[in-house]
Amino acid sequence: MLYPLKFKPIFKTVVWGGEKIAPFKQVETSQEHIGESWELSGVPGNESVVADGPLAGKTIAELVKEYKGELIGKHVYASTGDEFPLLIKFIDAKSDLSIQVHPNDELAAVRHNGSKGKTEMWYVVGADEGAHLLAGLKESITPDEYAARVENGTITEVLANHPVHKGDVFFLPAGRIHAICGGCFIAEIQQTSDITYRIYDYGRLGLDGKPRQLHTELAKDAIDYKVYPDYLTKYTPAKGKEVEVVDCKYFTTSVYELDKPLAKDLSGVDSFLVVICTSGKGKINDITIHQGETVLIPASATEVSFIPDGPMTLLTSYIK
Repeated sequence: MLYPLKFKPIFKTVVWGGEKIAPFKQVETSQEHIGESWELSGVPGNESVVADGPLAGKTIAELVKEYKGELIGKHVYASTGDEFPLLIKFIDAKSDLSIQVHPNDELAAVRHNGSKGKTEMWYVVGADEGAHLLAGLKESITPDEYAARVENGTITEVLANHPVHKGDVFFLPAGRIHAICGGCFIAEIQQTSDITYRIYDYGRLGLDGKPRQLHTELAKDAIDYKVYPDYLTKYTPAKGKEVEVVDCKYFTTSVYELDKPLAKDLSGVDSFLVVICTSGKGKINDITIHQGETVLIPASATEVSFIPDGPMTLLTSYIK
């Protein structure tokens, strides 16, 4: 019988990374510029490894292949096969990330040997005073205008700029231009894909001292040029209950702000459940969870209990 699983984080050193991830996750590391901690990943070459218990040392890919629907859900396995379908990250931006966009499934499949596209969401774990991010267009432009603005360095002038605060949620369907900016600490939930088209990078050099590769032309056909009335996902926080914040074909995500135990019935859910702790500590069933940790609940589970030790905030994601 499968049980809740923790995985070893995969730290990523990047030019824009800060110093918040290690203390947030209460881990020691000598790495500098850690910008990302991949909490749960099935991306080839970056597959998460079980941290402890009888399955310690096994990768998520090996588990999915062995346990199939028992681990991720029968309908999920029928759709995604041996690939774990979500990628979970913490992101610490000391400075602005590049402006980028991700292709949708159809475009990614054609251009990248059948790969998936990338729809994602952000939950703001913390934000420095004055922190902001970019998401979506604030005025209409054509593909040719886009290319010209990238060339002359004015692309940021047509992007929607959002001040951010702890608890903010942004849903980013494939095709939406976006960038996390300095001072943002983000939990990111996304499709299992590492395809990113970097549009603009402020002329910055990478850790190797060379300009980072841009994908201006590839992005041109991937961008959704529609202007939307609002890009912030509105929701009303509620103590002691589940609050659904995103519901799409790729994942359904909820926020829990708890100070008392709460049980969730999973008997009608044919999917795994990812639980991400963004503040506080407590238990998930019999597994201790702290701020900065992620637990995978197998699809075979019929119930999960959240038992906070003081105030605790959780994110959960599964596939309907």
